[in-house]
Amino acid sequence: MNQSTHSTNATYPAPSAIFEVLHPITWFPPMWAFSCGVVSSGQPILAQWLIVIAGIILAGPLMCATSQVVNDWYDRHVDAINEPHRPIPSGRIPGHWGLYLSLIWTTVSLLLAYLLGTWVFGAALIGMVIAWIYSAPPLRLKGNGWWGNLAAGISYEGLAWFTGATIMIGGAMPDWPILALALLYSLGAHGIMTLNDFKAIEGDIQMNVRSLPVQLGVDNAARLACLVMGLPQAVVIALLYSWDRPYHASAVGVVLLVQIGLMIRFLGSPREQATWFSGLGVSVYVTGMMISAFAVRDLTITI
Repeated sequence: MNQSTHSTNATYPAPSAIFEVLHPITWFPPMWAFSCGVVSSGQPILAQWLIVIAGIILAGPLMCATSQVVNDWYDRHVDAINEPHRPIPSGRIPGHWGLYLSLIWTTVSLLLAYLLGTWVFGAALIGMVIAWIYSAPPLRLKGNGWWGNLAAGISYEGLAWFTGATIMIGGAMPDWPILALALLYSLGAHGIMTLNDFKAIEGDIQMNVRSLPVQLGVDNAARLACLVMGLPQAVVIALLYSWDRPYHASAVGVVLLVQIGLMIRFLGSPREQATWFSGLGVSVYVTGMMISAFAVRDLTITI
């Protein structure tokens, strides 16, 4: 089944189709991570509320949305088989408009990032490179679960957190505890991304997508996902204790224990429970992110 089979003979995409291809439901993780960066900076938020709003728009409706439309454009042939109702294969976004939208959103994102400062622009530039090589050939990182999940975790969590912090401190480099938290939660997000691969194992095998469940098998991939989610949080707890933040460390410890309880159920039946664990476990995971962000608000450590 090809794209023309579903063509609506439209010349321009309808606004509703554009909104759909930008996948607003995916904007929450980077917007939340950006907010964690804002909080972790320790700067007064209300005094810079316009910059905060601009940064949230950059993280979600621009940067994340760009990655989504780029992904849909380069997946259009696969989607024509598996999900022909999507905007691009159905023809509701006709011709090369998927590519045009990708380029427009990329340009607007980088322009706003440039206005927000040098470090923000640098982070946005890295994020855009990742967004394109994640989906586009020849690299197409999403074709391998090790690299694709790492790229997504860094983009959705680490770069967004870094951007939130650097915007609030006037475009300077954040202190290393902020960078450490951003990196650790990015690594943990690698496991979260693996959870999304359990629902498409058969399709991934047919399309030669080497997700971790395909490469390692269901049970091994499930155990790895839990380990990769849990270990960085354990390091966060240890760091918070070393930074004399025992209450925050204990709170993140409780968050991790809740996840471990959820992991036990998930590991009993990974394919059936992956969506459940992703929905509930990720909500708990991001709670720990915000607790950690509050922990370093007034932290000053030199190395």
